[in-house]
Amino acid sequence: MGAPASLAPLVHAVAPVVVGITVMQAPGTPEKHGPAGGVAEAAGSGFIVSRDGMIVTNDHVIAGAARIMVTLNDGEQFPAKLAGADDLTDIAVIKITSPRPLPVAVWGNSASAQVGDWVLAAGNPFALGNSFTLGIISAEGRDIGDGPFDHFLQLDAPINPGNSGGPAFNMAGAVIGINSAIVSPSGGSVGLGFAIPSNSARPIVAALIAHGEIARGWLGISVADRGGGAQEGARITGVEPGGPAARAGLNAGEVVVAVNGRTIGGATALTRAIASMAPGTKVLLGISENQHIFGVPVIIARRPVQLGE
Repeated sequence: MGAPASLAPLVHAVAPVVVGITVMQAPGTPEKHGPAGGVAEAAGSGFIVSRDGMIVTNDHVIAGAARIMVTLNDGEQFPAKLAGADDLTDIAVIKITSPRPLPVAVWGNSASAQVGDWVLAAGNPFALGNSFTLGIISAEGRDIGDGPFDHFLQLDAPINPGNSGGPAFNMAGAVIGINSAIVSPSGGSVGLGFAIPSNSARPIVAALIAHGEIARGWLGISVADRGGGAQEGARITGVEPGGPAARAGLNAGEVVVAVNGRTIGGATALTRAIASMAPGTKVLLGISENQHIFGVPVIIARRPVQLGE
């Protein structure tokens, strides 16, 4: 199928749900977008998911914000408050209060998206205002080392700083991804953009709207991929004093090879497995030590903010 003759009807339909986000960060906040030590301004993007003003964006867009301003597609501006955030998936929800019901984005099914499908990326690049770019899904399931839940759609639609948090639409106008990262030697678009798939994002968004946070499981260990040519397991490199692993008697140097009987492929796989469980869950870890494997029951705790396993 050839390229659409014009994207104007699609842009006209979806533009009202796309917003620009401006963040003022307090003095002394560790700053990813400008100099530390002073008040810094950063730009991002988002899209409206409820008529009463819930907006999805990236956690890294609003992290450390002292003030958040949202600009609608028609130029109207509103202050926003943080409704919930999950740093592990880099998803956040902010809330504005509008005197009228707002247009709402439609979620699409990212599982039905295929490499080669057209995609329309929207956002607020370089704080210039809402912009739209066309490309294709160029790969699926990309892990770019950005976090334990990496499983991005790769897009070749131009994405630049400020596009983070904006939607990626299919040709039916449904959101199939949240634009979140680029890989670029220059810092600008080189055709390697990455979006969180909608099927991964949607339940996180729903939980953040309902509860304001995601309760993640935590073992209280630091881990690395197992060395020595082994294909499976995560080596424990440190144990948090008083944490779940310490209470269970685990030690640095031991290797976790399974969780509840399921083989663990490496450090990232272990982090994903534990973080996806509710605090208070009892798990049986398969531990390899001196060529022997034995089971260790551990009751996982709630993951502290910005910490590891």
